[in-house]
Amino acid sequence: MEDYKKTCFFTGHRIIPNAQADIIRMKVRRFCIDLIENYGVTDFIAGGALGFDTLAESVVLDLKRIYPRIRLHLYLPCRNQFARWNKKDVERWEHILNEADDYRYITDGNYVTGCMQLRNHEMVRDAYYGIAYYTHGKSGTASTIRYAINKERKIKIINL
Repeated sequence: MEDYKKTCFFTGHRIIPNAQADIIRMKVRRFCIDLIENYGVTDFIAGGALGFDTLAESVVLDLKRIYPRIRLHLYLPCRNQFARWNKKDVERWEHILNEADDYRYITDGNYVTGCMQLRNHEMVRDAYYGIAYYTHGKSGTASTIRYAINKERKIKIINL
């Protein structure tokens, strides 16, 4: 990113309980608006995964109607990320991919061990702010939050 202090990344669990999805969406929206209006954030980075990433990406795409200057960047871990997804999830992913301002693959080929962590680290390195949905123990989300804290990033954690 040109100015990482105007950039926010998202990280979170892949499974979001249906009963909590609207609350999480509202919190993400509120945090994004605060970052846009009060901290000059113009760029948002998401990892293109199911669950929280998809929710956060859709919030940013909705907010682009109000704030046309904001941009959504997708950092995709590998070219076959969606290989095991169902048809509905692939269609939603393709829609987000087409609506995003840009995307890039962190690894050039198909899935390899460690490509998700590489993607997460790149997102943190390229952003100053973070919004996370984190509810439990050992996970890629927990590891990403620890990495962001070590890099002295400002992170909001949604934990219901």
